[in-house]
Amino acid sequence: MTKKTRPMLYTLSTCVHCKATKQFLREHGIEFDYVDVDTLEGEESEKIRDEVLKVSGGFRFPTIVVGKR
Repeated sequence: MTKKTRPMLYTLSTCVHCKATKQFLREHGIEFDYVDVDTLEGEESEKIRDEVLKVSGGFRFPTIVVGKR
């Protein structure tokens, strides 16, 4: 049996592309985790923003991470 990796989405709560991506994954039965970056505050916000910057090289939303990519 293979272990499935759940995609991690970094999204904005008001982004139409982010909403469409979540809807697409739901419609295709793909389980995923996500965080709406614009709803975070303080240290948590800084930590997540650093992760997005590291992964995408900028602030692009949605940012999707599957495994280590």
